[in-house]
Amino acid sequence: MSIPSRTTLSPADEEAVRDLRGAWYRQPIVWLGSAVFAASIAGCVWLIVVAERNVDPPLPVDGLQILKVPLTRTPPVPPASSP
Repeated sequence: MSIPSRTTLSPADEEAVRDLRGAWYRQPIVWLGSAVFAASIAGCVWLIVVAERNVDPPLPVDGLQILKVPLTRTPPVPPASSP
């Protein structure tokens, strides 16, 4: 009775190893794409939070408007002079 060597793989075992090497979670491009996608979503959420905290004051609008767009320009505010 002979004992088979543990270092030799049967064709079925070789195919199983090949399948494991080609699995999607072993591909670095999948992880890179996932990281870029997660970073872009996190950046979008961060920009929304920052924009919500720093609200711009509404502009004074006098006169006619079309779709909330004023038809005339507001006069510029002169800069404050420094002493």
